[in-house]
Amino acid sequence: MVPGERLARASGLSYSDLLRRRGFGDFPVPDAVVLPGNPDEVQSVLEICARHDVGVVPFGGGTSVVGGVSALRGDKTAVIALDLTRLGDLVSVDPVSRIAVLQAGVTGPEADRLLAAHGFTLGHVPQSYERATIGGFAATRSAGQASSGYGRFEDMVSGVRLATPRGEWKLGVAPASAAGPDLRHLAIGSEGALGVITEVALRVRPVPEVRRYEGYVVDGWENGTAAVRELAQRHALADVTRLSDVEESEVSLALNDSWKTKALRRYLRARGISSPCLLIVGWEGASKREVARRRQDTTRVLAPFGAVRIGRTLGESWRRGRFSGPRQRDALMDNGVCVETLETAAYWAELSDLRDAVRAALTATLGRAIIMCHVSHAYETGASLYFTVLTARDEADPIGQWRRAKAAASEAITGIGTITHHHAVGVDHAPYLAGEIGEIGVAVLRAAKKAVDPAGILNPGKLL
Repeated sequence: MVPGERLARASGLSYSDLLRRRGFGDFPVPDAVVLPGNPDEVQSVLEICARHDVGVVPFGGGTSVVGGVSALRGDKTAVIALDLTRLGDLVSVDPVSRIAVLQAGVTGPEADRLLAAHGFTLGHVPQSYERATIGGFAATRSAGQASSGYGRFEDMVSGVRLATPRGEWKLGVAPASAAGPDLRHLAIGSEGALGVITEVALRVRPVPEVRRYEGYVVDGWENGTAAVRELAQRHALADVTRLSDVEESEVSLALNDSWKTKALRRYLRARGISSPCLLIVGWEGASKREVARRRQDTTRVLAPFGAVRIGRTLGESWRRGRFSGPRQRDALMDNGVCVETLETAAYWAELSDLRDAVRAALTATLGRAIIMCHVSHAYETGASLYFTVLTARDEADPIGQWRRAKAAASEAITGIGTITHHHAVGVDHAPYLAGEIGEIGVAVLRAAKKAVDPAGILNPGKLL
């Protein structure tokens, strides 16, 4: 095996991973890369690895930012990266039930290309969309940017097929069931620790004929979150509903030509906007009439909160550039910037307290830093917060610099919100899992792992 092939599948895309790839520290590399071509071959690989005590790290798009695909071997004699990219087929489409079965190695863009030939789409568009895979979406309980309209990935899953060291495991036979706990949700989010997902049956939707994205500005964070809460609780959310705080809004709008004009600044001040928070909303539907109706529902709710429309140009600019973050991060790192993200979620009553606590923890640890935050997903009961952090890189200990900051932020999150809303547990969040699900919850997961993976070969060191 060419060393570069093993190195390419040794880690994900977190800031720490990228630092190590730039020579700031070492990281484990798998002893081999195995590329099965179908679910039966995946099953055979696991049975062989179980007999020889070899660890198995499932690898799809490699976009984990929490150490979920790091080539840890734990107490195993060796570890392989199980690359699933050859599992790239659309297995079936049921246009009546609107269910499609996709293999685990299909990427987001390829899934939409395959489904479009049948008139369907997933509508699942996280920032990792360009590289991440169907199996990865399921294994991490991914949330797409349009999940207010299409649902989180777990909401789309109607069935799942897994390979385990104990044999193949298939789940999901009907749209709903009372046959005990829904074990699909034990497989979804299991991060490769309870089995290797090989196929996923998914609810699909017709390809939208119309897409409309707009930008609004509301005055202040508290007012903005109140507006988004009202949208969620009155079932008037757009498919994409994204609210940036003042700090993030200043950066986002400064990069847009229209914000540079004094006329727009004067206009916002005249409309009573002193602390601008950018709100991106986007609707997708089968017709102009449907989108117009839904847009009217949204704007009617926004009106009492003083939302000022600043046009489709900004909304479309965000839609076109929403996958550019990773490339921007590389450029910032080239110039000595520590740039990383973290995310969480809480009920509405605690949301601002959570934002303040995380900001305070990061500031206390990093000192001078730009800390930006936005509501990335909204629900009737609460919302997720997504933080982006930029500060001067500590050249003496860059990995330790972010490790300390992330630990402080995680401690601030614990007891207020979830340790992860959509990035999963991996290695980074594992120390905080018991604090969220309790020791009994951890024991339940350990028992499930022992049932399907008695030798403990699946993704060592992750989740548990």
